[in-house]
Amino acid sequence: MQFMVRIVVHLPGDWPKEKVEELAARETARGMQCIQEGKLRRIFRIVGQRANFSIWEAATLEELHATLLSLPMHPFFELEVTPIIEHSTTQAWNAAHSAMPPF
Repeated sequence: MQFMVRIVVHLPGDWPKEKVEELAARETARGMQCIQEGKLRRIFRIVGQRANFSIWEAATLEELHATLLSLPMHPFFELEVTPIIEHSTTQAWNAAHSAMPPF
């Protein structure tokens, strides 16, 4: 199953820059592991915010939940999860032209 997840991060404003950078580095490293594992399919920054939209793959809701909890910034997340399915236009394109063009 695929899910679109909107993540907004609310870090404490009084943290030193070094602490924020260390947490961000751990978050990036874990995100890269999730990509390698096939769980994080795409991620897009929301302009002007400490937030993103991302596409996740998980066999169950419990698996998605566990994966999101494994992210180091999770305690500071505001999450919105939306299950998604392939659109009929994508199916029509794939039938006529093979795979959609990459981003």
